[in-house]
Amino acid sequence: MIRVTASFLITYITVSTVEGFYPQQISNNRVALNYQISNVRKSRLSYDANDVVAEVGDVEQSAEELKILQRASQICDERNIKFECIKNARDLSSVNNSPIHANRVIRMGKVSDSTSTDKDMLFNTLGIKTFIDLRSPTELKEDEKINDCTTFGDFITLVWRPSKVSNRDRVKEKGVNAHWKSGEEFGSVTSENDMGLVNCCDGVAISQDAKTRKERHFVSLMDEFKYVRGTLSVMRKRDIFRALLKSPGAIFSKRVRQSVKDVFLDEINDGGLPMLNELMMRMGAPGIKYVLDIISDEDRHPVAFYCTAGKDRTGIISALILSLVGVPAEDIVEDYSLSANVYAQINDHKAMVGALSQRNLNPKTFLGAPPKVMEETLISIKDNYGSVEGYLDWIGFGQEQREKLKAALLS
Repeated sequence: MIRVTASFLITYITVSTVEGFYPQQISNNRVALNYQISNVRKSRLSYDANDVVAEVGDVEQSAEELKILQRASQICDERNIKFECIKNARDLSSVNNSPIHANRVIRMGKVSDSTSTDKDMLFNTLGIKTFIDLRSPTELKEDEKINDCTTFGDFITLVWRPSKVSNRDRVKEKGVNAHWKSGEEFGSVTSENDMGLVNCCDGVAISQDAKTRKERHFVSLMDEFKYVRGTLSVMRKRDIFRALLKSPGAIFSKRVRQSVKDVFLDEINDGGLPMLNELMMRMGAPGIKYVLDIISDEDRHPVAFYCTAGKDRTGIISALILSLVGVPAEDIVEDYSLSANVYAQINDHKAMVGALSQRNLNPKTFLGAPPKVMEETLISIKDNYGSVEGYLDWIGFGQEQREKLKAALLS
């Protein structure tokens, strides 16, 4: 759940600017974001512990939307890996015109709910050696099966976090059958040697037998804090201050805090999934680079990467990889649209959307996967970075690393 205080917002109003949000080398050529706050809605999403959030299937849909959903369902029957409880699982080789070899890299929803049949598929049929978990600390904390030894018992756990004291990422290796503990690896770190963290520039070097080592990497691409920081970078400051000025003598009152939070949520709901993807690619850039570094190491294949539903964060990683290896945009869009029904299938109102709580989001806007979302995302990449390669250059995943990734997936 997003927790936003007035003092927190005032701080970021001061330090956040649109110029700082865009990559410096292309700031003169960028296209301005079109996410502006609309008038206050006549009716707002509201939620408490007893509320029921609408499922995708409960939202009124147009004939065109229903046609897209029906088509997506048909293609999913052909391409999705037949798990019992793991949702939205597809080999990237299954995408139309994908040159990627089968069983190199697989996208999916979270794996902790896997049944014994699913585990047999994961480890005996697919032979998964590496898991990459893209979820936020909040999502991990709420996953009661995150440390299930029948799924992760023989996997070495590694926790990634961006370095605050150098340009290198840092990874904490916790050993075989190590448990993820809430807050432990996301706490403050003042030294590169604290908590057993090791320098990491191009992923983590495999220190054991590459043929047998299994790893699961926790790579939190986004969380509520990053969304707030990124959103404030593109919001009009007057729209934030309009909430604060309603009651200047009560900055820390509950009513003012809610007013400020409403401004932020209006911006998120107006911007929709394209805005979330834009924020994810900018604020989550270090984590995206780390994920691509891991996938570039063929000794770690087959790799399975996932978030909660395998739709948004997983969809961005998939789109970048598919674009890099030459898959046409229309096929990338189609693959993304296959995630349209996943939240209805999960049927869990607590399942987060791109690391944000459903309770704060418009279900019609955020729970589906309309083709136009990925179309706009790919256009945004071209407008702001020139190309996918330009974006990858910006995050530090250069030509040599890209060739390594393509070799790992195509040869």
